[in-house]
Amino acid sequence: MAMEAQIQVPVHVPLHSKPMGVWESFRAGRRNLLELIPEIATRQPMVSGRTVKRWHMVMDPGANRRILKDRVEDYPKSDVTKMILAPAIGDSLFIAEGSHWHWQRRAAAPAFSPRNVQALAPVMTAAAERAAARFSRASGGIINVFDDMVSATFEVISDVTFSGGEAFDRDGVHKAIEAYIASTARLSLLDIIGAPPWVPRPARLFSAPAMRAMKSMADAAINQRRDRPSTGIPDLLDLLLDGEDPETRRRMNTAELRDNLLTFIVAGHETTALTLAWALYLCAFDPAVQARARTEAQAVLGRRAATVADLPALGYVRQVVDEALRLYPPAAFLSRTAIAHDELCGREVRPGDTVMLPIYALHRNHLLWRDPDRFDPDRFADSKSIDRFAYLPFGGGPRICIGASFALQEAVIILATLLARFRFAPVEGKTPQPVLILTLRPEGGVWLKTADA
Repeated sequence: MAMEAQIQVPVHVPLHSKPMGVWESFRAGRRNLLELIPEIATRQPMVSGRTVKRWHMVMDPGANRRILKDRVEDYPKSDVTKMILAPAIGDSLFIAEGSHWHWQRRAAAPAFSPRNVQALAPVMTAAAERAAARFSRASGGIINVFDDMVSATFEVISDVTFSGGEAFDRDGVHKAIEAYIASTARLSLLDIIGAPPWVPRPARLFSAPAMRAMKSMADAAINQRRDRPSTGIPDLLDLLLDGEDPETRRRMNTAELRDNLLTFIVAGHETTALTLAWALYLCAFDPAVQARARTEAQAVLGRRAATVADLPALGYVRQVVDEALRLYPPAAFLSRTAIAHDELCGREVRPGDTVMLPIYALHRNHLLWRDPDRFDPDRFADSKSIDRFAYLPFGGGPRICIGASFALQEAVIILATLLARFRFAPVEGKTPQPVLILTLRPEGGVWLKTADA
């Protein structure tokens, strides 16, 4: 313990060490969902309790495998997760359960095949080049790299989702998503006490007009594409329009296409932007890691932007991305509701119990990681040595994020391009604070000094 205390570690959230009641849990959840995680969760395989409803937090890889893979049908997504997300993304892949999930996943899977994801890489390279141009204009100054990475990744997801869609107002959709997350994603007291889904959560009623406008815009873009198919490299909309469940021969109708495309837009830009912003913060925090990653990037790229062909030679940059996802996983807290009796880590789980996978605590658990709060990309030098269910930035099992390879490809292309051309240093008094609402955001932004490399 004395050794660990001497290691300089990047910013992290002090977890609570005393039991919390309903009101205290509500206040913590509104402030930062990570504050609901007890500190003991970083030192135990499982923690259980009751806040009106029985709950369990699971940090054990074997139990995670059971929840996410072996008995996935017995652990559907929690009502709270569905209530927060359903108004925006309907009964899409992220929320659907059972047979409705299965057919959608089978129909969408070809769109995210390695061949199709690689074919979309030029869009990522172009966005990396534009981001580098923006950084050049600010070189020698201080910039909020989180805002810039949100712009870059939204450009990518827009270009690969609705390329050339005149009916798709990108700025309007972006603003609607931001407004929706701000107004609906915070926990309600009714969520904490386990009130049923049909009890209205007032804050979530106010976002309805913006969501309706966004959905009608997406519907118009989909119908326009049906009438006038594109002729270039197929984008995600083209691939999903062609998608068919090989078992049922079912294809997505306009509403199903729209809900899934909005899922990919909501999930596909901010999570990658967060990964990149936290990775740049970590590189600024540790100049030695930054220098090593830059040397690799410059040797491969020189002054050009990275392409998909460069990825095999950018192994250390990829390790930086992997370690950023460990320390600051965008989806830092998963929640399930048990619907059958089970046993996890020797404890009884009853139907109706809330089963949480606090990914933030899993990734910092002392039983699984050496010096878990330390930034060390070399942990991922041999990724096969890490238990698959000890590291879950994209979830696991059959419901693993369908866009994981897309996100990793994009993150490495953009990060390598920026590190090859620029140096980043922290700004005194501007340390970002990890705050989990819907995703693990850097409160206040990620402000860094930039200079040409």
